[in-house]
Amino acid sequence: MDQEKELIECLQAIPWFQSISEKHFSMIASVAKIVTIDRGEWLFKQGDKQESLYVVIEGRVSVELYSSVRGYLRVFTAEPMDVVGFSSVTPVVRQRTASARAVLDSRLLALDSAGLNRLCEQDHELGYIVMRRLANVAASRVMICRLQLVDLFAHPTGEDENA
Repeated sequence: MDQEKELIECLQAIPWFQSISEKHFSMIASVAKIVTIDRGEWLFKQGDKQESLYVVIEGRVSVELYSSVRGYLRVFTAEPMDVVGFSSVTPVVRQRTASARAVLDSRLLALDSAGLNRLCEQDHELGYIVMRRLANVAASRVMICRLQLVDLFAHPTGEDENA
């Protein structure tokens, strides 16, 4: 299968893109490519320059924070159709705030962040659609983080349960 056909099929399978106009679909396809990473391979590391927003097509990718005390801590596991690296399209964040690596061999749709931002600036209707969907991703990650923090504080490390 040629790369362009594979790219179009991947985009069409992603719920985010199923309801957008043909014009917007073509615009997004112009800044997209498919990438593969092997199990254990880093997609990006905390502090790296942000270049792409990713949608997991196949496989699984862990999002991890690095702590000098505890090493890498998994905060989220992205499954197929999950977004990774959404902060790359925000106007303020200039570097990765977490790391991501493949838990399984994975295929991802990579959207060039600068290109996607440029398209959103040029076409405000597309920009509204993209940013609204990214806001949903951010909100769900905040909820996940909140639940993890509640669990963490309910069971602090080293606490003696018999005290």
